[in-house]
Amino acid sequence: MIYLTVFIAALLAGLGLTPLAGWLSRRWGVMAQPGGRRLHAGLIPKLGGVAIFAAWLVGIGLVYWLLPPVGGDRLLLRGVVWGSVFVFAWGLLDDWLNLSAGWLFVMQLVAAAIAVGHEVFIERFTNPLASDWLWTETGLTAVLSLQNNIVVLRYPLVLLVTLLWVVALVNAVNMLDGLDGLAAGVCTIAALLFSWHSYSLGQTAVPLFPLALAGALLGFLPYNFAPARIFLGGGAYLLGYQMATLSILSPAKFSTVLLVLAVPIMDVAWQIVARLRQGKSPFRGDRGHLHFRLSDRGLPTQWIVLGYYGVALAFGLVAVLASSARMKLLMLGVVSTAVFLLLFWLSRRQKQK
Repeated sequence: MIYLTVFIAALLAGLGLTPLAGWLSRRWGVMAQPGGRRLHAGLIPKLGGVAIFAAWLVGIGLVYWLLPPVGGDRLLLRGVVWGSVFVFAWGLLDDWLNLSAGWLFVMQLVAAAIAVGHEVFIERFTNPLASDWLWTETGLTAVLSLQNNIVVLRYPLVLLVTLLWVVALVNAVNMLDGLDGLAAGVCTIAALLFSWHSYSLGQTAVPLFPLALAGALLGFLPYNFAPARIFLGGGAYLLGYQMATLSILSPAKFSTVLLVLAVPIMDVAWQIVARLRQGKSPFRGDRGHLHFRLSDRGLPTQWIVLGYYGVALAFGLVAVLASSARMKLLMLGVVSTAVFLLLFWLSRRQKQK
C-alpha cells in the first residue's frame, strides 16, 4: 500500500505544482526564447525542474514518514537526497544565469563526490563475458578482481568509474532534453523499471525513491508533452543525476540504464566525436542530435518522442527480464549499431543536401 501511496502523492503533487512553477517562471522572467537549437514558438517557462523536484520531495517525505530507510540504505538514500538538492540548486542557477560549460562540469564533479561520500558508487557488476580472458590478458587484474563471475573494482577504479558514470548520464539526459516530453518520458520509464526490479529482488525502501520520481514526472508530463507549455530547464541535470545514482542502488545497474538510455547515450557519443573532429567544443549544443535530425526531416515531434519511449521500454524490459548477461550485451550491441548507422546515414544525406 505504501508504494501506491508514495506514487499517487508524487503524481498529484506534480500535477498541482507544475502550473505553479510555470507561473513563477513567467513572474520571474525565466523563459526559454526561440533560437539556437530550439525552434519552439514564443516564450516558454523553463522552471519545470522546480515542480518535479518539489513533487519528488513530497514522495520522499512520505517514505521517511511511513517507511524510514534502515541499515545501509539510510546512508545511500541520504546521498541521493543531498546530491539531488545540490544538483537542483545548480540547475536553478543555470536557468537564471546560463552558466558556462566549465561551471556545469564542476557541478557534476561535486555531485559525483557527494554520491561517493555516501557510498553511492559502482564497486561490482556481473561479468558479461563467458570467461575472464579480457581482464587477465589486458592486465586489468591489478585494479579489479573476479569473484563468482562478479567483477569487483578496487578503490581507485571505483572512484573513476563512478565519476564517469555520473558525468555521462547527467550529460546524456541534458542532451536528450531537446524535444517536448522526450527526456521526462524516457526517465519515467527508467525510474519505473528501477523500482520494479529493486522490489522484485527484495529491497524495501530503495524502490520507493525511483517510484516517487516516476510519479512526479508523470504529473509533469501532461504539461511538457508536445506542444509543451513548460520546459525542464535545469531540471534535466536533476534527472540525469537521479538516473545515475538510483541505477547504482538498483540491481543490474549497467544493463538497465545502458539499454533504457542506449539511444541517447550512443547519440551523445556520436556528437562528441563529431564535434571534436570539427574543432568544436563537445559541450556546445547544436541540432546534430538524432531527435533533432529526425525532426528536421519533417517527422512529427509526437512520433519521434513515442518512438523513443517504445525503444526505451522494449530494451528496458530485456534488461530486467533477461537473465543472461551475454544476451543483454548482445542487445546493447544491436541498438548501438543501429543508432550509429542511422546517424551516419542522416549525416551523409545532410552533407549531400
